[in-house]
Parts: sequence; C-alpha cells; structure tokens
Amino acid sequence: MSLLEVDDIEVRYGAIRALKGMSFHVDEGEVVALLGANGAGKTTTQKTVSGMMKPSLGEIRFDGMRIDGLAAHELIHLGICHVPEGRRVFPRMSVAENLEMGAFRFKKADQAVLDRVFELFPRLNERINQMAGTLSGGEQQMLAIGRALMGKPRLLLLDEPSMGLAPLIVAQIFEIVKEINADGVTVLIVEQNAAQALALADRGYVLETGEIVLEGTGQDLLDDDRVRAAYLGEEISA
Repeated sequence: MSLLEVDDIEVRYGAIRALKGMSFHVDEGEVVALLGANGAGKTTTQKTVSGMMKPSLGEIRFDGMRIDGLAAHELIHLGICHVPEGRRVFPRMSVAENLEMGAFRFKKADQAVLDRVFELFPRLNERINQMAGTLSGGEQQMLAIGRALMGKPRLLLLDEPSMGLAPLIVAQIFEIVKEINADGVTVLIVEQNAAQALALADRGYVLETGEIVLEGTGQDLLDDDRVRAAYLGEEISA
C-alpha cells in the first residue's frame, strides 16, 4: 500500500512553474530516490511533501489522508520528518540539545530511540556535549539525521545527504540509511550521487524541469543508458 501519494501537483515560484503536474508514490517500507540536475524540482518536491511549500494544484495523501493543506509542524506529528539540504543543525546548541529538539512532539525524548541513534552514530555519543557548530560536515549530517529519527518518523525525507562530504563518509551515511530503512522507516531521498542512491533505492524517478521523465526500479535505472550518460558520467556508444 502507498504510504505517500502525490497526485498531479503543480508548484509555482511566482509566474514560474517549478513542478508541472507531477505524480508519484512511495510504498510503505520502500526507499525511493528522486534524481535530476540542479533546478529539476527535486528539493521543491520534498519541500512540498513536508509542508514547507503549498501546491497550487493537485493533492498529496499520506496513509490515505489528504495533507497538502497542512502546515509543516502538523506533518511532523503525523510522522513525516525532513532532513533538508545543508544539514541545518542548531550551531549554538549541543549535540544532546539538538537531539532533544528532534523529539519536540513528545513530552520527553524516548530513551530507546536515543540509544538507537547512538548505535547508528556512535560519534554523536562521543560528542554529546559539543556545540553542533563545531562538528565536522559529516558529523553534522549524522546529527541532522539523528535529530529527525528522534521524531520517530514513518517517512524520512533526505535532501542531498552526501553533499560536501568525503567519499568514505558518504558510504557510511548510505549504509546507515539502509539500516534506518531496515528498522521500518520509509525513505524518500534526493541525491546528486545517482550511483549510490540507485544502489540503495527500491525504485527511482528522474526529474527534468519539474516533470518526471523516467521511473523504474533502482537497478533498471542504473542499467538505463540515458541515466548512465546523464548522471553517472558514462559515455554510451550508439
């Protein structure tokens, strides 16, 4: 069953149509990747799903309930958590305080969830009292994901989790996303690193100028000549 259904949405920035009648779905338990060049509409799609932007046309449903009219903080209470591009940790708060902020919809942080976050990201436990602004880029990305997990998401939105990170850290982040999914969290990921994203994803969609132009399983898209030429840097002979 589809946990998330996006039906024919249009999103505008003034007179510019950023998303043009986009439809896709994410089934419960899946990892789904959104791929595309800069300006294709990937981040706009995630912002619209998480309530940060409102579609001018179309509908979004989460677990059968229409949500496109709800505010972002209301969607968090439904279990939709967004890790935006650029990490956006609270730099003058400690690691512990950042994680506590992730659990704000509950009266107190769930110790079992916190223990799981530290199991996934032992570095955060080592840096528990350190100010988030002094962490490395990789550590900040771990904290941003950990903070989202404290909200007990059913759907985790990840926007460019590998951006600006060393290859070793990127591989580690993707391995952890796989573990998060195995814990039962559905994942919608936007990622420029197409090879890593499609290797992880059950299915994927390729966006161009606000429209879906290709869709398929992660493996099918990895094998597609158009994807390999455009996003994996391969030269495909005619």
